[in-house]
Amino acid sequence: MSRILFAASEAYPLIKTGGLADVAGSLPRALHSLKQDIRLILPAYPEARRRMGKCKTVATFELDGHTLNLLQGHLPGSRVTTWLIDCAPFFDRPGNPYMNKQGQAWPDNAERFALFSKAICTIAMDRIGLGWQAELVHCNDWQTALVPALLDQEARRPATLFTVHNLAYQGLFDYDIFVKLGLPPHLWHPEALEFYNQLSFIKGGLVFADSINTVSPSYAREIQRPEFGCGLDGLLRHRRQQLSGILNGIDVDEWNPGTDPRLVQNYNRRSRAKKSVNKTALQDYFKLPEKPDTLLFGFIGRLVEQKGLDDILASLPGMFGAPVQFVFLGSGQREYEQALRKLAAQYPDKIAVQIGYSEELSHRIEAGADAFLMPSTFEPCGLNQLYSLRYGTLPVVRKVGGLNDTVKDVTPKNIDDDHATGIVFTGAAGDGLAEALRRTQQLYRNKTHWEQVQLAAMRQDFSWQRSAQAYLELYRSSLERNPKPLTGATAFSPH
Repeated sequence: MSRILFAASEAYPLIKTGGLADVAGSLPRALHSLKQDIRLILPAYPEARRRMGKCKTVATFELDGHTLNLLQGHLPGSRVTTWLIDCAPFFDRPGNPYMNKQGQAWPDNAERFALFSKAICTIAMDRIGLGWQAELVHCNDWQTALVPALLDQEARRPATLFTVHNLAYQGLFDYDIFVKLGLPPHLWHPEALEFYNQLSFIKGGLVFADSINTVSPSYAREIQRPEFGCGLDGLLRHRRQQLSGILNGIDVDEWNPGTDPRLVQNYNRRSRAKKSVNKTALQDYFKLPEKPDTLLFGFIGRLVEQKGLDDILASLPGMFGAPVQFVFLGSGQREYEQALRKLAAQYPDKIAVQIGYSEELSHRIEAGADAFLMPSTFEPCGLNQLYSLRYGTLPVVRKVGGLNDTVKDVTPKNIDDDHATGIVFTGAAGDGLAEALRRTQQLYRNKTHWEQVQLAAMRQDFSWQRSAQAYLELYRSSLERNPKPLTGATAFSPH
């Protein structure tokens, strides 16, 4: 058994804004089932405190002039010990953990997550008397990326792993913030936290962590190239020996069409025909004509450029002469929201839109749609295509990142070999989204091939157990890379 401190700014079901929460809510459970002594730590947002339920204060300590309480409970539905950092001035805010109601970043985000990172280090080094010292700290995204940099100042320290869920979000702030945070002055350097005269939180993880990983092998390769590297490709190439990719898993209990309580009708591979009941219910919900033979596409996600909205909006009008329908669930940039609403008003029998997010409706779309639209311009891993495969809803994806690693195109050879699981396009000339939508239509008309691909999709195994084993191997190599190991640190057992 090894002592792992898993640090994240969100974790499902305590609080969620995106895929990080799904990972932080699932991977620790899987590692706990592999007999690891893992502790999950995140800020004590009001929603997280409410959803965790019963908890107790196990320590009170001072940091940067603030009094912090460490609350202990369990991740709901599990035995994973969960710690919440309670600092009311920074974290006792309703709603989104990063933005106000107007969708603007909280102006003190740098101070909030710097304090969170310092608290993580204090706890990892067992400086508040818990009698538990981490052997490895697993940090995630920019909000915890200062941790490897701060721990590197120690004479002896836990090993560190930094996981990049999306390189585009880097935690960039002005130099005066660096001074205000009281960080060691020598960290203001291009080979440390300085990035074109700004403070870069994410560089704390990319420069100082013993190991770096991303959430798919393809994305780990892509971010070493200028078009995907967000200005950090040179650094990532420099650290390529420490960089790897591990595909995210999914919670196969939460996302199981056979038992999902949110569905109108449960089904599995053997009772695939029952899926159509969910399609009818979805058409009814969105007030679309209830036509069982019409190809129904679903989309769930942020309405932003990264998710391929420009391609979607360019491709939709050419589809409205065909027997197809589209349902959208998401929110994001106002121009995309307005464009989709306008199309829905013009073509009410073809397209329906719900702005916002609903966990229940997202499950119903996965079950009720025939195909899932996910033409992201880049995608570190992606989770919705994994949910779609499990629900027999064929993903239509661009050949990037985790989409490339998880969906096999419906080429004649892949169909013959029974490997095809979705529709993949490259975006090259003559192979864009519009052509992918037409190929989806052609496949849908061939019921034998459609059902064959559905079955192959539903057979895929993207459970967290497989990914957790890969993380244990990465933890072991991180311990070996640590130049300042703790006395008596143990090896990680993969079993």
